[in-house]
Amino acid sequence: MSEADPYEIVRAHIWVSGRVQGVGFRAFVQQSGGYLGLTGWVRNLADDQVEAVAEGKREAVERFVEVVKTGPRAARVETAHVDWETPQNDMPGFRVRF
Repeated sequence: MSEADPYEIVRAHIWVSGRVQGVGFRAFVQQSGGYLGLTGWVRNLADDQVEAVAEGKREAVERFVEVVKTGPRAARVETAHVDWETPQNDMPGFRVRF
C-alpha cells in the first residue's frame, strides 16, 4: 500500500467542543491556518462549539487538525470531530466568520 501524497490538496471540516469560546480560540485557529499556508474559515457555533474548515496540502492540513485539537493555552478541547471533504478551492485566505 502506498503512502498518501503530502502535496495532495485536501479539505478538513472540524468541530471542537470544550472550553473553546472566550479563550482566543478563533484567533488561534485563524493564525495557525495562515501560518500553515491554508485557506479556510473558523466560527463559533451557538452550542459552545467552534467549527472550522481548512484546505491545502495534505501535510499542512493534517498538522492544522492536530493543532486545533490542542488549541491555545487557555482552551480545553474535550471533543473534536473531523470530516474529510472534497476540496472546493473556494476560499481566499483564512478568516474568522461571524
